[in-house]
Amino acid sequence: MNEKLQYFKDVTQVEDSALAEQILEAHGWDLGEAVATMVDKNVQGGGALSQTDAQGPVQGVAAAAAEEHARGPNHNPNMVWRMVTLPFSIIRGSYNLMYGAVGMGMWIAGGMLNYSLGALGFGGPEQRAGDGNMLLTVPAGTAEAAAFLRNFESEYGEYHPTFQVTSFMEALRRAGQQFKFLFVYLHSPEHANTPPFCERSLCNEHVVQFVNENFVAWGGDVRTSEGFQMSNSLKASTFPFCAVVMGSSNQRIALLQQVEGPRSAAELVSILQRVVEEQGVALVAARVEEEERQLNRRLREEQDAAYQAALQADQERERLRQEEAERVANEVAETERKRKEEEEAASRVAQEAAEREAALVRRRHEKAMALGKEPDKGPNVTQVLLRFPNGERKERRFMSDAKVRLLYDYVDSLGMFDGVDYHLLSNFPRTVYDQLDLTLKSAGLHPQASLFVHVDDK
Repeated sequence: MNEKLQYFKDVTQVEDSALAEQILEAHGWDLGEAVATMVDKNVQGGGALSQTDAQGPVQGVAAAAAEEHARGPNHNPNMVWRMVTLPFSIIRGSYNLMYGAVGMGMWIAGGMLNYSLGALGFGGPEQRAGDGNMLLTVPAGTAEAAAFLRNFESEYGEYHPTFQVTSFMEALRRAGQQFKFLFVYLHSPEHANTPPFCERSLCNEHVVQFVNENFVAWGGDVRTSEGFQMSNSLKASTFPFCAVVMGSSNQRIALLQQVEGPRSAAELVSILQRVVEEQGVALVAARVEEEERQLNRRLREEQDAAYQAALQADQERERLRQEEAERVANEVAETERKRKEEEEAASRVAQEAAEREAALVRRRHEKAMALGKEPDKGPNVTQVLLRFPNGERKERRFMSDAKVRLLYDYVDSLGMFDGVDYHLLSNFPRTVYDQLDLTLKSAGLHPQASLFVHVDDK
């Protein structure tokens, strides 16, 4: 078990042994599944990154991973995996420079990890099967966010910041659309300070209101893939951990503020308010820029509309010149088309009516055939009188062990209620006989019964 723990730390670069043990326990000490959860993206077909995506040291590591993959599964298992995490590039400055740019990404050469686990005896047969290019399954960020929210609400209730049930990048996109910062909460359930922070600070009324009014909120469990990745990318050193970020360019994010360790509700609101006041100018600038883009777009649309109006006027004159010549021909064609449509519609109506009538006739015949011959009077024969809404009466004998369904078949065979829903009932006591699989005797209709045919209201 210690060997699994150490190997997991080596592969995922998790330095905290307690956190690594929590993640393994959450996956039943299945090393392959735990590592797969930590992987954000697999590189297929050799595992090498493109020149565009990999720069500097990343390029060299990806190339080495591709080389190891090319050597095949029998190569030294100690050198068969490569993992790259792009670190923080912290740029400290004023609010319009943004505190930091975070580059996030995690790659692992496709197929390499399976051989390494198999060499240590941790991988199952399904991991070593095939040609060695099997890709690990990566959970969706949305599913992880939903699981986090369910677990959080089961522990701390439903009153909390409105966490987005999406991946981190989708939450970041939504924050950008609303010209708001993204409030990030990384949840470590096993940390001693987590419960009091969640109960007294994060779910505090003032905190919830302030976060919901000024931020888009996203939460992640550090034991899941995306939560763990964000913990590494944001360099979370202790918990509880909160951060304020905003979108930047080229799939990067700007880190504006991070809050580590337990904080009171008042402290948390004070920190977040300071961020909004000091860094909010960036959002104002973004909003102004967006409004300018919208204004320019409207101006272009108005110019395009004026041009289109002039163009349409010319086209309209041309159309009117041709229209008169085409009008008579079109009227003749339209008249002929309508005549054919009316004939076809009348033919369809007649055919459908004939088919419905034929179907009703077949149905009545089938019901009549199902009744069989009327039995003679006897101790095991039930006499049934049926009263219809129009005052008509019908009387027939049935075997006492016949099903209630047979009474409905008899009514159907008469053809008086085609296409109408109805029930059989008695008045005293008022009983609806709708259990079709009961026998007449079990339903209390033997030796004789008087029933009403009640047509259901539509």
